[in-house]
Amino acid sequence: MEQKIIFATGNSGKMKEVSSILEDLGLAVISMHDAGINMEIEENGATYEENALLKARAVAQSAGEHCIVLADDSGLEIDYLNREPGVYSARYLGEQTSYRQKNQNLIERLAGVPDEKRTARFVCAIAAVLPDGRELTTLGVIEGRIGYEEKGSGGFGYDPIFFVPEYGKTTAELTEEEKNAVSHRGRALNAMKKELKKYITVD
Repeated sequence: MEQKIIFATGNSGKMKEVSSILEDLGLAVISMHDAGINMEIEENGATYEENALLKARAVAQSAGEHCIVLADDSGLEIDYLNREPGVYSARYLGEQTSYRQKNQNLIERLAGVPDEKRTARFVCAIAAVLPDGRELTTLGVIEGRIGYEEKGSGGFGYDPIFFVPEYGKTTAELTEEEKNAVSHRGRALNAMKKELKKYITVD
């Protein structure tokens, strides 16, 4: 049976990023939903790595024996707000609350705060569960600051308010190539890709 990668998400924007970065591994990359796996996974870990592993392990139990399962957990840490929303980023203000509302709330909480105190970072952990039971994790970080309004139509989530000084624009304004090269998820995925290449070569 052909080996494939199942990524534990139903987010189409995330899958586009993941597929683009991992395409040169030569394996099919599909979402858990495309694999026919639909489940709610409680993310009650204390760290991004713990949450990513929780998701990867849960999906791996339902995946085929030849499947590599990947999962991620990521968050936005705003220094002025004591690194909120952090590991609770997806659940900030409630999971059903739109990101437009979440973004607006954070902008309002930073009203009057100058640039030098608006420092923030995106953090992403990628976890892998391999067919032989081995588990791997990688971490990626991108530093920036919170903007004063939403800008850009690319990306998803908090991308429109996360300003990257070296590019002079938000992550929602970056091209796909730029974002894959410097984003937290891109960095974590590229690190994981190096690890997976070792495994795929060995097998």
